[in-house]
Amino acid sequence: MKVSRFVTVLLLTLAIVMMSSSAFAQKPPETVTLTAAPGNVTFNHAAHVKVAGKCDVCHHAAKPEKAPTSKFEKCADCHTKTAAAPMKTDAKAAFHKNCIDCHKAQGKGPQKCQECHKK
Repeated sequence: MKVSRFVTVLLLTLAIVMMSSSAFAQKPPETVTLTAAPGNVTFNHAAHVKVAGKCDVCHHAAKPEKAPTSKFEKCADCHTKTAAAPMKTDAKAAFHKNCIDCHKAQGKGPQKCQECHKK
């Protein structure tokens, strides 16, 4: 009887913890601003999520040598101005490759410097 009650309480506690953690889960930002010397780049993140359909279209999986520290990390958490080990790609190269290549493949979206970079 006591074991049964213990298991029931344990299961209820686990259910409450799981529901509360999802209720307070971190959400991705609506808008993202990337700082850059030629001018900051601001884009509607929510609109990109709708087009992409899933996060890993833009955000690649973490590499074993640089494990994620949270569910939603900024690209610049790993891709810095100057690539530092273990990363091999700096921020500029990562963003330009990812963003511009996708815009070209989709046939829409900015593809020239001043279309993204605003002073």
